[in-house]
Parts: sequence; structure tokens; C-alpha cells
Amino acid sequence: MPNYKLTKRACYFAYLAMSSVFCLPALLFTTFRETFGISYTLLGTLVLVNFCTQLAIDLVFSFFSRFFNIKLTVRVMPLLTALGLTVYALVPTFFPDFAYGGLVIGTVIFSVASGLCEVLLSPTVAALPSKTPERDMSMLHSLYAWGVLLVVGVSTLFLQLFGTERWAFLVLFWAALPIVSSVLFCLSPMPDMELSHPEGGKTAGKRHFAMTLCVLCIFLGSAAENSMTNWISAYIESALGISKALGDILGLALFALLLGVTRTLYAKYGKNIVRFLLVSMSGAAVCYLVVGFSQSAVLSMIACVLTGICTSMLWPGSLIMMEENLPGMGVAAYALMAAGGDFGASVAPQLLGIVVDTVSASSLATELALKLSLTPEQVGMKAGMLVASVFPILGTLLLVYIFRYFKKNKTAVA
Repeated sequence: MPNYKLTKRACYFAYLAMSSVFCLPALLFTTFRETFGISYTLLGTLVLVNFCTQLAIDLVFSFFSRFFNIKLTVRVMPLLTALGLTVYALVPTFFPDFAYGGLVIGTVIFSVASGLCEVLLSPTVAALPSKTPERDMSMLHSLYAWGVLLVVGVSTLFLQLFGTERWAFLVLFWAALPIVSSVLFCLSPMPDMELSHPEGGKTAGKRHFAMTLCVLCIFLGSAAENSMTNWISAYIESALGISKALGDILGLALFALLLGVTRTLYAKYGKNIVRFLLVSMSGAAVCYLVVGFSQSAVLSMIACVLTGICTSMLWPGSLIMMEENLPGMGVAAYALMAAGGDFGASVAPQLLGIVVDTVSASSLATELALKLSLTPEQVGMKAGMLVASVFPILGTLLLVYIFRYFKKNKTAVA
């Protein structure tokens, strides 16, 4: 029997290396604006390009996974990350008049790799022989949070020491790590993976319905997580009146730290994933409501940060729930789950931003701001958090139903 220890480590390292794709561009937005004169609107479009590309890859694999050589794709995937980051660094440097085009091309390429990472690494880890597959899955996803902390820390230190004008060298450094991932994959035995679950049989209808429940769960969980991830720093800066740098540390960095710690602890001690998800989703709902209603800036900040604990397992936990209750669904199912998660990560933060802008500019916000001794922007932020609380509230109700459904139909859907 092949020794899959190196394969598991390759998956873990690939997920860690991939975290640069998620947060490095945002760290460089100010540099791009100052160096190339790129507007905030166009910089925001890069985020949209990133998500749309990932969502497209998710959908392609959901319906056409049988046309791909999965083992070869896993081994090539990190090289696409390296290529995308290299284009991201070199085209704007050598062709400054084509800077934005180079950023878009690089973003598309490494976003393809990012989408493949979400679609393929989870089923690869799930296919490896293990006595604790659910803990392996949690450990895999915990490395995203640790990677974000690593990228933010190293990148901030680099730019402080060597200056923002040398940003391209920083990007090339992060581009080298995926190449190591590709080498590890080439040296590792790859497990056989089902591309999709065979259709037909009396249980097909129930399995499809159960799969729909899992996709809805990861959509609502991702929406709950990413609403706070994208807005926590801005909210804390607004509520406490502090600088962006301190807001990032107290907000996003601390949020990512708790995200990573919780996923790592679940990887070591976790069990009963549906119960855990139910407690986590309801806890996230409480945190959002506290942030929205509390007039205490400090209490609101604490609730924001604690959301990192509550939402930490909502994405990987949904995958674990699917694997435990619907074994053998195949790569296509993981791609569909990734599509649900990416859709939630796209829609929810955008909705929150629309609410913040709309409410902040309203006369009602001005009136409430005077009564509550807040600014209209703070009122808008609170309104946005209250709207975002709908996602974990609906997720809690869904998980109550899921818990009863799987308990009643365990044999029928397995």
C-alpha cells in the first residue's frame, strides 16, 4: 500500500502557499494606486475578477469533472499559482503603461489555480486513508488562516524594511512557494478519486436533496464568515476611531488567528460535526446581533473578533458533514460545495457594503446618530451587521433541520 504521508503534507503546504493569493493583492492596493494611478474602482474590480474566476472553475468542475485528469491537474495547479503571481509582478514592472492589464491577467491565472485548490485539495485529503478524516480536513483548512497571518506579517515587514517600490520582489518570493508544492505533489502517490457519484437507485433523490442542504449550509456559513472578514477592520476603525494599521491588527489579524486556532483545535479534538456547526452558526448569529445593537464600542469589537471562533468551521465543517453523511460523492460534489461557498463569499460582503452606503447617506441615519451619539457611518455599519446577521440566523434554522434530517435518513442517503 502506498505511503500517503507525503501526499497529505503536500496538500497542507499547497493550501498554506495558496493563502498569498487571497490577501496579498489587497495589501498592495495602495501601492498600485500610488505607483500606477489605478483607481479604487478598478482595484475593486480585481477582487470581482478573482471571485468570478474561482466561481467559474467551481461550476466547470461541478458539471464537467469527468473530462479532467484529476491527478495531473493537482500536480499542475501550483504552477499556475506561480505563473499568475509572476505575471502579476513582472508585467506592471516592465510594461508600466499596461500595468492594469498585467494585474488582470495575473489575477485570472492565479484565480484559476485558487479555484482548483478549493475544488481538488479537499477531496484529495478526503480520499487518503485515515482514521480521523474529519480532523485531517479541519487541519487542511486551518492552514488558510495561518497562511493569511504569515503573508500579512512577512509582507508588512518586507515593505517596511525595503520599501513599497520593491513590491515585485515580494510577489516573486510568494510565487516560489507553489513551485515547492508542485515538486512535492510530483514525488507523492496520488489516491484514486471518484469524479462523481453514480446516478440511479432508490436513494438518488434523497442524496440529491441532502446534497442541496449541504450546499445551502456552506453558502450561509461562507456568507457569515466573509461578511465579517471583509468588514471587521473597517468596522473597528469606525467604532473606535483608530488607524487602519491598528484596525487591521485588532480586526483581520486577530480574526484570522482565532479562525486558525479553532480549526487546529477541532483537527485535534473535534467530533459530532453537525452539532458543532449548529452551535457555531447560532453563536455567529448572536455575535452579529451584539455588534448591530450594542452601543458599546469595546463590546462590539469583542463580538466582531469572537465571530472568528464561531465561523471558523462553517466552511470546512460543511465539507466534513457532506463526506460523513454522503460518502463517495466525488470531485463534482466538492466543486459544487466550493461554488456555494464562493457565491456566499461574493454576495454577502457586497450586500453589507450596499446597506452601509445606503443607510449612512439617509436622513434616518442622521437622526439616529444624534440620538445615539454616533456618526451616520457608524449607524450604517451597525445596520449592515444586522442585515448580515440574517445569514447565520437562517443557517441556524437550516442546521436544526439538517440535524433532524440526517438523523432520520442516515441509512437512506449513505
